[in-house]
Amino acid sequence: MELEERFRYIMKLNNLSASAFAEEIGVQRSSISHILSGRNKPSLEFIQKVLNRFPKVDAGWLINGTTSVKVDHATPNKVEGNQEAAIEGSNEKIDHKVEIQPDKGIGSKDSRKIKRILVFYDDQSFEEFSPND
Repeated sequence: MELEERFRYIMKLNNLSASAFAEEIGVQRSSISHILSGRNKPSLEFIQKVLNRFPKVDAGWLINGTTSVKVDHATPNKVEGNQEAAIEGSNEKIDHKVEIQPDKGIGSKDSRKIKRILVFYDDQSFEEFSPND
């Protein structure tokens, strides 16, 4: 899915025309037209406006079309394998895979720790999990 298609997907999920989308994020209608037609590429400011107005949209998905999630083996509800990702509130699936990488353990070069995990359900509810420190 190309960047323009991801903008169209956000518009579809929110039932917005190009004109309404432009108004929602505070840009000129012609900007949307040029981006959706492929004539222009969106600026960083444009992408920031989209992410600010639609905070449930993952920045990695919007920019690159992919999202990586790292899950710690020590968590009781670990996730394994590839999972399809979706924007909250949608019954439609995004056509990209979430890459699940197991924890590399003690001595790993990657010292990042999971801060929280959010799980979104199709009934508009969600759960938040935080590791016990």
